[in-house]
Amino acid sequence: MIKRVIKLFKIARNLSTSGAIETINEIHRLPTLLNFFFNIISIGSQSNFIHKNKPPGEKLCLALQDMGTTFIKLGQFLATRPDIIGEELAKNLEKLQDKVPAFDLVDAKKIIKKEIGEDFYKNITEISTPIAAASIAQVHSAKVKIENKEIEVAIKILRPNIEKLFNEELDALMLFAYIIENSFAKAKRLKLIEVVHLLREITNIEMDLRFEAAAANELYENTKNDKGFNVPKIYWNYTTKKILTLDKVDGISIREQVKLEELGIDLKKLAENLIQFFLKQAVRDGFFHGDMHQGNLFVDRSGNIIPVDFGIMGRLDKNNRRFLAEILYGFIKRDYVKVAEVHFQAGLVPNNASKDEFAQALRSVGEPIFGQTIKDISGGNLLAQLFEITEKFNMPTQPPLLLLQKTMVVVEGVARKLYPETNIWEVSRPVLEEWLKNIKGPKSTFNTAINTSTEIIKRIPDLPDFIDRADYALKLMAEGKLNLAIGNNKNLEMEQMKIKNFRNNVVISFFGIVIVFLLVF
Repeated sequence: MIKRVIKLFKIARNLSTSGAIETINEIHRLPTLLNFFFNIISIGSQSNFIHKNKPPGEKLCLALQDMGTTFIKLGQFLATRPDIIGEELAKNLEKLQDKVPAFDLVDAKKIIKKEIGEDFYKNITEISTPIAAASIAQVHSAKVKIENKEIEVAIKILRPNIEKLFNEELDALMLFAYIIENSFAKAKRLKLIEVVHLLREITNIEMDLRFEAAAANELYENTKNDKGFNVPKIYWNYTTKKILTLDKVDGISIREQVKLEELGIDLKKLAENLIQFFLKQAVRDGFFHGDMHQGNLFVDRSGNIIPVDFGIMGRLDKNNRRFLAEILYGFIKRDYVKVAEVHFQAGLVPNNASKDEFAQALRSVGEPIFGQTIKDISGGNLLAQLFEITEKFNMPTQPPLLLLQKTMVVVEGVARKLYPETNIWEVSRPVLEEWLKNIKGPKSTFNTAINTSTEIIKRIPDLPDFIDRADYALKLMAEGKLNLAIGNNKNLEMEQMKIKNFRNNVVISFFGIVIVFLLVF
């Protein structure tokens, strides 16, 4: 507890001196008591913020960058949650750069050797200095002998002790979130504890490079027959929790349009391919690259798109895939009644809502978009407006669709930079039509019926026993001897007791440290 509180005070001082608090107050005024705390905590320190003349959003990005890994990741995570921090601030945080100085090559070699062992390490004939460095890991190019062939690979290596550092800072931030939520009633709607908890879950997965390797491998398997989209191959013998080894990309960044044109690459076709491959991943496979910005996309001499960095991936279940395809296709056809019906069939809008009113609301989204010029039409912006409309009809937020919507905006932006007149709807139409035809065709219907029948047949032998148990349970409920909610209530009461005890300890420790701090400094 004491260690966590001390860490919190260090973070608070950094927030004050980095300019983050000053910038946040420009965007959204913090409570007076909170500002007073940060003023007290910064006594005796000097501000090291040198970007005072920049716009607030840019200043916040720079301040978070200066504070290191945890706050870079926090900013990037909040950029995906406009529902918490608002659209404007989310857009500003999207510009947050994940760049930090590289660690030494000697340390990198020690980590590789320790992770893969002496025998496999002997097969690595060459390791370069870092070619890219970010807050959690850095990348080296290398040459490896595999089956008597020398292969060029890229090796991603976690920073030394990064997991320990990150979790210690998150523990302190969790304490800070708890204090804020319990001190200021208005702060509860921000769900700060939930934000820190989700950030921990997401980043701890990101810090196990086996998960990224598995994601890259799954995307590779899904797209290996898609001509024009090449996912680098993973080398599992040289991949562990702390290192990831995959084919080195031999290509040009998709942002370097002049070089692509010099190679004779058709930028119009490249833009169309990018959108279609993304939609295929989403609606056909239900598994898509969730971070397809320009820095993560390369193009080889044949015009093939090569993605990198598989730390953020999106997944859609079959219902959400159908939901997405039917909605987008319905908007393409301008059939708003059909789109409304899809929402009701999927149970995404309460049955007591008016279908006609919902269709009218959808028309209010669709028609202005189709009145725009081709270069201004965006499927991602359409989904964003759609989610705003559905909130008014009490439709619950779908986090997987939010990630997809944000990724779609990014993909469309990259495509438009390649070829500004790209017609998003015309490019999307064949992919959506093909998938809808497949899921509604006779073959799909027959397969669904066979699978359902098989499951039913498997369970027939268990049916008499199941009926007996159900009958016994009903008797207990009728006699008042069985309460299905007891287990959950007890668990909830235990959690509440833990939180109350934790709160009391936090308050005592917090004020104790403040008093000591004021006396010392």
